[in-house]
Amino acid sequence: MVRDLAPGDRAPALQVVLDALDDAGCRAIVRILEEPLSAKEVSDRCDIPLTTTYRKLEMLCSASLVQEQTEIRSDGHHTMRYQTDFEVLRVALNDHREFDVSVTRPVQSADERLERLWSEVRREA
Repeated sequence: MVRDLAPGDRAPALQVVLDALDDAGCRAIVRILEEPLSAKEVSDRCDIPLTTTYRKLEMLCSASLVQEQTEIRSDGHHTMRYQTDFEVLRVALNDHREFDVSVTRPVQSADERLERLWSEVRREA
């Protein structure tokens, strides 16, 4: 089951999405994110240096293709985990003959929505 963008969500900018998908490292990251992974785990699985992995994850987050989640740990050392945030991505011509991008996202549980909200609050703080 999938969901379209929530009322508060905006579709990502076309060029940002195309730039991310044009990058071989970003495509490799999207392919391996079957479950939430830390940047270190992504780096190891894709054989990409960790600093480069962070840059590529930022590109993917900016393109709304990957979401960053804060994993709360009892020891106080929270971990960031990354997972894909789309089921279907379409690039098409709209009624004005301009390219447009649309995203269909997986349905989220209440816990996942709360986790996403918490991650967004932490990012803005």
